[in-house]
Amino acid sequence: MLEHLFRKVHACYTGSPNGALLEDFAAWLISAGYVRPTACRHVRGLKEALDRMGAARLDCDTGVSERFFSQAFSSTSLQGTRCAVLRFLTVRRLLVREPAPDPFSSLLDRYKRHLSEVRGLSNATLEQHIATAKSLLAHALPADAPLQALSAAAVERFVITAARRIKRQTLQHVVARLRSFLRFCFDQGEVQERLDVIDAPRAYRGELPPRALAWPLVQRLLRSIDRSSRLGWRDYAILHLMAHYGLRPSEIITLTLGSIDWENKTLHVKQCKTRSDLILPVADQTLRILRHYLRRGRPGGKHPELFLRASTPVGPLTHYAIGDLYQKRAGQSGLPLQGTSSYCLRHSFAMRLLDRGVGVKVIGDLLGHHTLESTCVYLRLETGALREVALALPTATIGLEEDAR
Repeated sequence: MLEHLFRKVHACYTGSPNGALLEDFAAWLISAGYVRPTACRHVRGLKEALDRMGAARLDCDTGVSERFFSQAFSSTSLQGTRCAVLRFLTVRRLLVREPAPDPFSSLLDRYKRHLSEVRGLSNATLEQHIATAKSLLAHALPADAPLQALSAAAVERFVITAARRIKRQTLQHVVARLRSFLRFCFDQGEVQERLDVIDAPRAYRGELPPRALAWPLVQRLLRSIDRSSRLGWRDYAILHLMAHYGLRPSEIITLTLGSIDWENKTLHVKQCKTRSDLILPVADQTLRILRHYLRRGRPGGKHPELFLRASTPVGPLTHYAIGDLYQKRAGQSGLPLQGTSSYCLRHSFAMRLLDRGVGVKVIGDLLGHHTLESTCVYLRLETGALREVALALPTATIGLEEDAR
């Protein structure tokens, strides 16, 4: 692979003490979807870092220590290469991490087993519980203090600090996870007093204003996307599917080339949140948009995912990228979309169906909801809709007549 990337000067790479490592790194870059110029730059950067460290041949059997890696890529000019090398070493399992000693690791391991075996939580929910517990232990306890030093006042200060940076709805989940962890600590005898009695903030369903955008505004947003580039076609197709079919970001990234049934005009959607599959009918306009995207916007490669990253390495998108591209396109449009998110398109889809007279049960089925209560969150009434059903205010005619007498 080095001979392919560096046709004229490949000897200085293959003949270096770490030529085998550079060869493996080059092959991984190409297989991961990096284009040739970028792969050359990263291989050159890795060789430069190793030469600067004066490294002899690295023993790949024992791996590369995390400290050596950090020292080799301390230069700010090699940060892009640093990320690529980190991914390479992680995939090849060559990076030897040196975890800092954690006095609460045994407690957290036992709590993790409790959440998994007793409460049966999913991996994603389990990780959220562990992250909240770690954050509490790191910020509510003094350095090197035992768990017995944890007090109700320290827990309260932690909650107050968290409330300054997150919404009440999110803080409710944080408090619930804190209660669970502190209750476990008390039951296990790790703390002597009950610390899980924490007041949670009040949040009411429907208290927030509607998140749905006016449909003409959604159409203007879609029309504002410049489709003269690959990136424009990709973003346009993604936002079109979210607006016209109410797809979640997590559903967008799981779509594959096989999800589209061109003959039957259907779209197979895997709903990760509800762990169910949904078959949606697809309009001819959407099929034309997807065909244009596949011809003009989707990079080649062996990845089965429908939507891929535009930058190297080519690969599937993450659900965070969906939110980022929405914010980018909303900002470029110049439309009044401040404070909105990609989920507003899903809410707009639901409200549009309701305005057309579609039943709430059908809307819930299209959104992939299991209960009508979940669907009603998307159907908050607009102020204008309330004015249309308001009754006329009766006038106090009797009092006026008595005053006239």
